[in-house]
Amino acid sequence: MGGSMRLDKFLTSQNICSRKEASKLVREKRVKINGKFAPKSDIKIDPEHDIIEVEGNIVAYSKFVYIMMNKPKGVLSASNDKNAQTVVDILPDSLKRRDLFPAGRLDKDTTGLLIITDDGDFAHKMLSPKSGVYKAYRALLDRPLSPEGQTSIESGVTLKDGTHYKPAIISFYNENDRSDVVIRITEGKFHEVKRMFLSAGCEVTALKRLSIGSLTLDENLSPGDARSMTEAEKDLVFA
Repeated sequence: MGGSMRLDKFLTSQNICSRKEASKLVREKRVKINGKFAPKSDIKIDPEHDIIEVEGNIVAYSKFVYIMMNKPKGVLSASNDKNAQTVVDILPDSLKRRDLFPAGRLDKDTTGLLIITDDGDFAHKMLSPKSGVYKAYRALLDRPLSPEGQTSIESGVTLKDGTHYKPAIISFYNENDRSDVVIRITEGKFHEVKRMFLSAGCEVTALKRLSIGSLTLDENLSPGDARSMTEAEKDLVFA
């Protein structure tokens, strides 16, 4: 077979089983390649074209995974960290696979929509300011945002240290409460939302990401919960 991936690695990458369990499944004649029993677990296959069956069920090959998480407070947006729990650590085992990372970081105390993937090109496109993908956040402030502060944020902010933030779009979660704000930005600079509001004299007391592009957080996900995204949801990021 002129394929490009070992059978056991393929089964592991698709969250079917561990590599050790793959050998056992093959020995017990529970795995077929194109209708024939797999002779050994390290045989090379072509995941794009070969039909792999495990216990009679065809394994639909997914090259990359895209996971939506409702990020909880106090968890680090990273793949791994020696000193803190990360968003990849708290994924259910059924969603875990190698090389997963959060596409764009949320601060440790920020909650809401986070995409976890192993598709570097997708993440790069989503995060690139050139793509112009808006990320919407709900920010609770320690005081009402003044009309002048709103105007300055909507015009683009340059801090004393020279850091420049592109113009943002401001609306209010509740029209009668100027301390409960929705802000839309296309960049993702370090502490950007917090620093923009600070420049307008307000401190952010809570921050939650609501959407990326046209993809909104599934409100059925409790903090810390995650699920696979559909193709349509993946496309909504750039819609």
